[in-house]
Amino acid sequence: MDDSELPSSPRKKLKTDDSQLSGKMEEANATPLVEPEPYDEQLQKEVDVGITEFVSPELSGFSGVLKKRYTDFLVNEILPSGQVVHLDSLKAPKQGAKAEQSTQTETPSSGSVGHFAAPAQAVSDSASKKENVKPDSAPEKSVAKTGAEAPEPEVKPTETAAKWQAYAATPSGTQLSTQDASILGSFFDEETVKEILSLYNRVINSPHRKLREYGTVKSAAISDRELRTRMHQEVRRIFSSRLETSTDDNGAVQFTAASTKSSWGRDANGGRDSGGRNSSGRNPLQKGKLGWRELGGEYLHFSLYKENKDTMEVISYMARSLKMKPQSFQFAGTKDRRGVTVQRVSVYRVYADRLLSVGRTLRNAKIGNYQYQPNGLELGDLTGNEFVITLRDCQFRNASTIGGEEQLKMASQIVGTASKHLSERGFINYYGLQRFGTFSTRTDTIGVKMLQGDFKAAVEAILHYSPVALSAAQNPNVSHDKISSDDKARATALDLFKSTGKSQDSLDILPKKFSAESNIIRHLGGQGRSNDYLSALQCIPRALRLIYVHAYQSLVWNCAASYRWKQFGNRVLEGDLVLVSDHRDKVPDQETAEDVDADGEEIVRPAADDRANSADDIYVRARALTKEEADSGKYTIFDVVLPTPGYDILYPSNPVADFYNSFMGSEKGGGLDPHDMRRPWKDVSLSGSYRKLLAKPVKDIVSDVRSYTKDDEQFVSTDLDRLQSREQDQTALDNRGAAGDNITSNGDAAVETGISEAQQPEQKKIAVILHLQLNASQYATMALRELMKLGGVKTYKADFGGGR
Repeated sequence: MDDSELPSSPRKKLKTDDSQLSGKMEEANATPLVEPEPYDEQLQKEVDVGITEFVSPELSGFSGVLKKRYTDFLVNEILPSGQVVHLDSLKAPKQGAKAEQSTQTETPSSGSVGHFAAPAQAVSDSASKKENVKPDSAPEKSVAKTGAEAPEPEVKPTETAAKWQAYAATPSGTQLSTQDASILGSFFDEETVKEILSLYNRVINSPHRKLREYGTVKSAAISDRELRTRMHQEVRRIFSSRLETSTDDNGAVQFTAASTKSSWGRDANGGRDSGGRNSSGRNPLQKGKLGWRELGGEYLHFSLYKENKDTMEVISYMARSLKMKPQSFQFAGTKDRRGVTVQRVSVYRVYADRLLSVGRTLRNAKIGNYQYQPNGLELGDLTGNEFVITLRDCQFRNASTIGGEEQLKMASQIVGTASKHLSERGFINYYGLQRFGTFSTRTDTIGVKMLQGDFKAAVEAILHYSPVALSAAQNPNVSHDKISSDDKARATALDLFKSTGKSQDSLDILPKKFSAESNIIRHLGGQGRSNDYLSALQCIPRALRLIYVHAYQSLVWNCAASYRWKQFGNRVLEGDLVLVSDHRDKVPDQETAEDVDADGEEIVRPAADDRANSADDIYVRARALTKEEADSGKYTIFDVVLPTPGYDILYPSNPVADFYNSFMGSEKGGGLDPHDMRRPWKDVSLSGSYRKLLAKPVKDIVSDVRSYTKDDEQFVSTDLDRLQSREQDQTALDNRGAAGDNITSNGDAAVETGISEAQQPEQKKIAVILHLQLNASQYATMALRELMKLGGVKTYKADFGGGR
């Protein structure tokens, strides 16, 4: 491929004909007002991974420091319902208060679980007022019962079948909502409904029995096929898939207990215990404790608040404290380390009182807003994230030549205009620099070696170290402020292994957090395995292995996105790809879903809360637009997607496909064929995916420009700040109290600090505070790049954070 086809440096483009900079959104072009320094390390890194274009290059930009303090970067998860997750309570949920849905988890809709009236088990006032109840102690037996309720007898393993059947005949204590009772009454007679409720009651109260011991219920025949289909759907919804229904040849319906081996009778780590006990050795349905159904579900959801910590770092600590595996905890996605983040986490069959005790021992983290739910979280169970970002020491061109008030006015105008355009026009949905690692050898470089089958080169790239870091370790008397002790130890350990081959000596020096390096050294250091590079790579945790090849896919996508925008701008082209699921309503003559399959059998469709995914949900499909569709005006640039390379995706049917071929076939692209991405090693056999070319904030950006003099001044309040301010005297946070939407009313710095106007420095600094929401998998740093333009985002580096 010719050099002219590769994305070029933005600085070089500014020196050539201005027409090359056409954003196609508007025909105007202009040089950004913030000019990069002769060499900008971060800007060069962006160019190296294909990040070169802007949607609105004609707008003025500015520079600022990102994440100078971790409280400058607040991230709150957004649930699928659109609700923002916050930490506003550290207390355990009320026992039996299942119907009181937490504001931190989506309330079930009318078609999901939750139509049962809460079981009539209200703890008496005297019991509810008692405090400091021990976690394992049984609550007082002051329970109000309905007339139909009968307590479950204590059933021992040695009981006879006759005794069990006697219990099976007891009436049900479950109360249906009026709506659900009416629905069941439309299908069955009153006696059958009672028997169905009795069966459900047995399943809920004794979940560890063999399926045949629950018994069966059989109804009268239902001849209408459409009516039977509706009945199957409603039974699944009403009873949360705990009952199974089948139809015999005569149309009679038989009810049995559903097999749920994946959850019932298993401990929190997924293994079956004796006696249905969980990993703590305690029976999860201890006598005197409410059952999981009565609590609201078998999964405990909670909000995790953390400061300057990785998500897995906190999860691993909690898992060790509970004597569980980290895999027992589920979350929708990891969050940035350097920042203050809040997200939802779920754990299977753990009572809130156990987590409360663990939460008290957490450092720089808090957990709260507990709620029991019938399902756990899965990766991707979020709409996006809300960010409140503080940019410090912001610089605007020619700002130093005007007075303080004029500076703020000019800065506010520039930031306001840029925010408006970003909200309306969006930004190129690049994969950010975080995707490509922090070491001198990028993760995509390792990934391309793995895809080429050059496993030796991939191992050598992982074990690469900076000579500067090694020199700093070998010369401790020489000042190396920007090299951390971990980086020095890493360089020393890798150099020792490279020169001597002594694996154990190297592992003794290597910090434990470098898991990829340690696993490779441990394997290659074994007898007769010094050249077994493939097996060495396979010793790396799978999630980390995938990061390397996914980084290569991200590199290709970034370069393709830059080419697409540079050549065609915001025009929708014939052959552009759009997601099938996003535009079903635009396809004419689309058939509606049938109620029966090819064999005439009823299709039972999942309820709203059913977690089983259909093929359409699992596999995202795209299709190419025809010329008529591209010219119709029904599709915009925000609908267009580009693929990451793989064997199970489509490439655009236009010149963009030629770019994939030429770039991936080049030296930078690894000499790979985009149509041949299958590999014998499954982990590097890539199926591919789709990503929107452009992205824009979910809501309009809210911006605020402030002046300040103290570098440690905090402009926003965290969730913990607000929680503590409600629980403690307001005086502790008087100088940091929140006003408006998460942004403090800073006023004049002289008033806050108690310093007189005469003592104030003549030159004040400017901070920009941004409040924005982005969809999942979109990078806030890329939105900031569009807002601030070339070289604008200066990621803060602590004195001890570099040297890699």
